Amino acid sequence: MSSKQETGSEENGQGFSIGQLARNAEVNVETIRFYQRRGLLSKPTRLYGRIRRYYEADAARLNFIRSAKRLGFALDEIAELLRLEDGLHCHEASQLAAYKLRDIRIRLADMRRIEAVLADLLDACRSGQPKQKCPLIAALRNPDRYEQY
Repeated sequence: MSSKQETGSEENGQGFSIGQLARNAEVNVETIRFYQRRGLLSKPTRLYGRIRRYYEADAARLNFIRSAKRLGFALDEIAELLRLEDGLHCHEASQLAAYKLRDIRIRLADMRRIEAVLADLLDACRSGQPKQKCPLIAALRNPDRYEQY
């Protein structure tokens, strides 16, 4: 936890409110509720009619989810990684990571093709032929010419 984060102690039973957990993780409260509905985070019970309390384990799980999202994992994939979280399923986790890496490489190749097409269109626009229709607009109207990406 960084120094700006509020702390909740499991030892004294205080824990975090959902707002504190959200601030500490730099997410919205609704994000936490969404993750709870998706089964990625558990919803704590209310103790004696009081507000729900979250603890370090909840904060760690939320950080795990955020880290996995930053690496491009979808929520369903994150749910699978959380199932493997005990660290004893390295082979299964590595298979998920290998699939994700293949997916990212495919998307990168697609992005490179899109970049090339846009660069070509921009070059055509910059050629500055007077009274010429804009090549970018023309290509968007007739996408068959640039369907290569």
